[in-house]
Amino acid sequence: MEIQITKMTLQDLNLISDILKTDFDDFWNISTLQSELNNKNSNYFVAKNESLEIIGFAGVWFGFEEAHITNIVTKKSFRHLGIATKLLNCIINYCKEFENIYTLTLEVKESNTVAISLYEKFDFKKVGLRKNYYNNIENAIIMTKDI
Repeated sequence: MEIQITKMTLQDLNLISDILKTDFDDFWNISTLQSELNNKNSNYFVAKNESLEIIGFAGVWFGFEEAHITNIVTKKSFRHLGIATKLLNCIINYCKEFENIYTLTLEVKESNTVAISLYEKFDFKKVGLRKNYYNNIENAIIMTKDI
């Protein structure tokens, strides 16, 4: 499957707005993503297949000397096909373009062993834990990588 990754636009967001909760994950809603697209310190990318269907997206925030991955989400029917890997690789390469960004961080659900394995393949290290981070229920592992 050929995957094209581009910067997310408002048009892209409108294309997935009706299926965001059912076909992706419900952690972020449309209004939050709209705010993110208007935030000068954040960048979002979409993965599209040959039919130009959006099958994944990812976001990153930029701060002083570090970038923070906000999310990497693959459409449920396209999971385990390497799309998250391509999005993560895109974010890492994008962050390397900035001279003043030295570290990339993220939080991941403690139970999300698939995502944790992916991040470890890219040399992210576990550096901490946020108790009850997700919905006041599930812990988040903090992971970081030097870039």
